[in-house]
Formats: sequence, C-alpha cells, structure tokens
Amino acid sequence: MYRTLRARAPFVAAATLAASLAMTTSAFAHVEVEAENPRALAENVELSFNAESESPTAGIAKLEVVLPEGIKPSDVAYKSGPAGWRLTPTDRGYAVSGPAVAAGEDAAYKVVIRQLPDAKSLAFKTLQTYSDGRVDRWIELEKSHGDGGHSGSPAPVLELGPAAPGAEPVAPSTAPATTPIPTAAPTSAAPTTPAASDAKAGEGASEAEDSSPNTLLMIVGVAVLALATAGVLLWNRRRDRADG
Repeated sequence: MYRTLRARAPFVAAATLAASLAMTTSAFAHVEVEAENPRALAENVELSFNAESESPTAGIAKLEVVLPEGIKPSDVAYKSGPAGWRLTPTDRGYAVSGPAVAAGEDAAYKVVIRQLPDAKSLAFKTLQTYSDGRVDRWIELEKSHGDGGHSGSPAPVLELGPAAPGAEPVAPSTAPATTPIPTAAPTSAAPTTPAASDAKAGEGASEAEDSSPNTLLMIVGVAVLALATAGVLLWNRRRDRADG
C-alpha cells in the first residue's frame, strides 16, 4: 500500500502543480492601465491599456470600457492601437474595435483623457471580446471581496496622485462657434433700385420710338434725292443725243 502511494505521489504532485499553474495564468491574465505620473485634475492625460489574451485559438477583436465617474465619452480621444481599430463612444464609455489581433497576442491601445477627475483611483471596467464570440469580463472591484483578497476578474485601476497646486476642473467642452461667411466690401456707388432701372429702360424705349420716324424720313429723302439726280442726268444725256 505504501509502495502504491509512493508511486502515485509524483503524479499527484504534477497534477497539483499543473492546476496551480492554470489558476495562476487565469488570475494574472487581465487588462492593465498605465499613465505617466497621473494626478487628480491633470489635463490631456495619455492612458495606455493592455489587454492580455486568454485564448490560444481566437484573437481579441473588441474592448468595451465603462468610464469611471467624472469622465464623459466626449472627453476621450483615440490615439493609437492595433491596425484598423477605431474608437466608438457608447452610453457608458467607449469601445475600441477592429480586425482581430492574432490568436494568443495581447491588444494594446492608447487614449487621451481631457481631464482626470478629482479622485484617488479610477476603475475602467472592461469587456474583452474575441473573434469567436467569447467575452472576458474584467469588471470586479477589490472592495467587493470582504476578505480583502483579490478578485478573479479585476477591473483595471489607475491610482492617482494628489492634484497639483492650483489645479481646477476645466469648463465643459462646448461646440465650436460657427465662422461667419465673409462678404464683399460695399462700394461707394449707390445701388440701382428696380424702379430706377425700369425708368431708365422706359426712357430708352421712348427715345428709340421717337427717333424711329425721323430716321425713316431721312432714308426716304435720301432715296428720293438719289432718284431725282439720276433722272436729271438721264434727261441731260438724251437731250445731248437729240441735239447731236
């Protein structure tokens, strides 16, 4: 019996070690958030997120973040991430997504926060979606565990230092003012009114009508004079022939 137990002992130890390693890997695989010297009320802070993969067969395709209190979706600007990924605002925060990264690889991206709230720490609950539809929920907070231990699926937390002296909350962002369309500078000449234009047009028409009969009479007179001259010349020639 003792020989049997001794023979089985290595296998039991190996199985226990394998189980421990599996549990450790699961516990350490999570989403992390970092920033350079993050402080309360700091402005234009760049946050770096890294989502570790837990699947050897499917790639990470989407990360949806629930923003902590004090940060609005409009306060977040996307800076960089996996090729082809984009940021989309949501009701609770934002989502970054795109073509799935290679299976087993982590997904890292960066965003810029307009201003961090006046707090000691910020939790960014994250839903991690894979290309096969699997979803890892990194949403648990340590305070939810009464024993003081770490949760199995912890949300990424950013610890903040105290606000810098004189730091204050910035005013809410507003829509940019509409730039008026420039207009041409007014000229010194007075604008011509429709009535004046009509009057001038009427005067021109009247002048044309008045001058039309005079012109016709002149043309008829010239024609009559030409015919008379031709008649006189013709009569003189005939008379000369008769005399000769």
